[in-house]
Amino acid sequence: MIPKIIYEDNHLLVVEKPVNIPVQADNTKDIDMLTLLKQYLKEKYNKPGEVYLGLVHRLDRPVGGVMVFAKTSKSASRLSEQVRTRIFKKVYLAVVRGVPKEQKTKLRNFLVKDSSKNMVYVVKEGTRDAKEAVLEYEVLKSNGELSLIKVKLHTGRPHQIRVQLSHLGYPLYGDQRYGASVNKPGQQIALWASSLTLEHPTKKEEMTFNCELPKTEPWNRFL
Repeated sequence: MIPKIIYEDNHLLVVEKPVNIPVQADNTKDIDMLTLLKQYLKEKYNKPGEVYLGLVHRLDRPVGGVMVFAKTSKSASRLSEQVRTRIFKKVYLAVVRGVPKEQKTKLRNFLVKDSSKNMVYVVKEGTRDAKEAVLEYEVLKSNGELSLIKVKLHTGRPHQIRVQLSHLGYPLYGDQRYGASVNKPGQQIALWASSLTLEHPTKKEEMTFNCELPKTEPWNRFL
């Protein structure tokens, strides 16, 4: 099963990550994106030996959408620098429980991760190991019970969107970790990486890649 290829050249491989597939191998031993895409490159170009593919950014396992991988170490280095300097921009779409009071605003919180529980918490500024998390959101549609929102990340903290919106009182649909009181087991988390913008590592041109929303529940309520 090869993920949908959105764009490919000698330097970049842009794909649509399916939901519930890890980005790289983990202790579940489930098939992962890096392994699948290396296999794709090996077969497509009849490459002997180990295939290089650089992991530049991540998506949580339950999250799907657009991802870029680097096909050379030089591209990986340049893209990683863009992530660090925030030239690399990601936009997400999410379905949240409820209707946010503010249609459009910026959220700024401080987060701490408990690695033993794989949980992230909002804490006071100045708390030990706390890292600043900033995002902007805009409500696109609401039906009273649920709202479709667009999220622009300014920082890339673990579980950032899920934690910040839950803390605000609008947990993501299907999020068992940060919205267990309003979501049912088995519901798929409604968070989708809809577009990313980067500077091509050799051509230096700005490029934007988009990924269509799934036609499944609850996205189909807003299509």
